[in-house]
Amino acid sequence: MKENRKVTLIGTGMVGMSMAYSLLNTGGIDELVLIDLDEEKAKGEAMDLNHGIPYSRHKIKVKAGTYKECRDSDIVVICAGANQKEGQTRLELTQINARIMKDISLKVKGSGFQGIVIVASNPVDIMSYVAYKVMGIDKSRVIGSGTLLDTARMRYLLSEYLDVSSDDIEAYILGEHGDSSFISWMNTYVGCKTLIEYVDEKKLDMHDLNDIYNDVKNAAYEIIERKKATYYGIGLSLNKLVLSIFDDTHKILCVSAYLDHEYKHKDIYMGVPCVIGRDGIKEIIELPLNGVDQAKFDESYEILRKVKREVKKDLGL
Repeated sequence: MKENRKVTLIGTGMVGMSMAYSLLNTGGIDELVLIDLDEEKAKGEAMDLNHGIPYSRHKIKVKAGTYKECRDSDIVVICAGANQKEGQTRLELTQINARIMKDISLKVKGSGFQGIVIVASNPVDIMSYVAYKVMGIDKSRVIGSGTLLDTARMRYLLSEYLDVSSDDIEAYILGEHGDSSFISWMNTYVGCKTLIEYVDEKKLDMHDLNDIYNDVKNAAYEIIERKKATYYGIGLSLNKLVLSIFDDTHKILCVSAYLDHEYKHKDIYMGVPCVIGRDGIKEIIELPLNGVDQAKFDESYEILRKVKREVKKDLGL
């Protein structure tokens, strides 16, 4: 990566702008370009962010732009598309957003872009697959936000329940970013102890933990019911992913990655723990899954595979 850290954000809705605002607060990039179908909105958002620069941690150049800005960007973050409505599943957004994603991907590709793509548009696993196929860049350089936020929700709720810092809880939500996601309890740790050991020692109820997982799975629906959309959590999650790439942290994050026989599946994007570095996904971490967990992963795969098949047919991929 060059010395100037440049990010182009496509889609200036609440998710994209939450990420943009969080980047102003944390710093870590030098330039942020906003692209939106509504050009005036992109210009207005850039103006609003720039007016806060005197109070931000570091000076960042923010402007509205066009797809030609992607050419020399290090990272392109795609948040464009229709939003999930109350009572609607993420997969129900597929048809309209797949066509939008194909159009965006063609424009990004046409700019000569050679960097890393982060996809946050829903359903994110399918949208990541579309971007990967259309752009034709290496699989390690197309990353979906996947279960990054689901994992953060799980760690937060577990930390509240166990009264332990979320920094000391290792838990990963695997599979689809949606209703078929699951947590592998056997791969969940509190400090150096497995969660199962910890629960047994503290005489806690596993039913409580299952209730916590259900709260994680239903969190988006509940937030949407109350405030019509979710954006702060995913905005901060995207910030973490962007800075992990720039800083080459080799942080393990649960993102949507292209599987090539990992977890016994291939040619699909799904949420799995990955080592993140300056070139994107450095490594997919394969957790040991018992029979129950593998069956859940397989079920999630089958749901996404069927949707992927229809999308490929519709888009001619």
